[in-house]
Amino acid sequence: MLIDTWMTKDVVTATPETSMMKASKILKEKGVSRLPVVDEKGVLVGIVSDRDIKDASPSKATTLDMHELYYLLSEIKVKDIMTKKVVTLKLGETVDSAAAAMLEHKIGGMPVVDENNKVVGIVTDSDIFKVLVRITGVMEGGVQIGLRLPNEPGGLVPVLDYLKDHGARLMSLLTSCEPAEVGMRDVYLRIRDMDKTALNALKAEMQQNFEVIYWV
Repeated sequence: MLIDTWMTKDVVTATPETSMMKASKILKEKGVSRLPVVDEKGVLVGIVSDRDIKDASPSKATTLDMHELYYLLSEIKVKDIMTKKVVTLKLGETVDSAAAAMLEHKIGGMPVVDENNKVVGIVTDSDIFKVLVRITGVMEGGVQIGLRLPNEPGGLVPVLDYLKDHGARLMSLLTSCEPAEVGMRDVYLRIRDMDKTALNALKAEMQQNFEVIYWV
């Protein structure tokens, strides 16, 4: 799945000259945790997060009076605290590559840019969660079945044929790239709800014919 479909396209941004106080206000009002920083042409030059602002804010134990504090905060610009080396995604990249990049760099979101490095979207861990929910079909109910199958060509065919022959309707199918055992792989199926009697019979027969890890 391409990130283009799942990213937020209406991106809230800041400029290098935006004050830290204003950036903090934007984050709170828009309910976001990071702002891509762009120049006058919309080209990405950095990113500032709520953590950056928190780290740059004076300690609560400061001896500054209120007027001095506000003056100090108004003088700090986004360019002074932003991260300049930004991890980005390009249009046309996939959702799983976005998730991998977030894990690798320990970040919760990243801008999406075009070939000219202009910001065209942003993707966050919340977007990744939405994808996971959508592709598994969990919001539609059903039954999820975990199976351990031989990791060989055609290994899924007997399972799919079995479900078809027993009138089970497949909603989603995922498989792990990290086998729990050498020569095996774990497969996760979600089928639509069935009549309870038919479902119980299906469960019993599948446990007889396949290695069922779990049935939820």
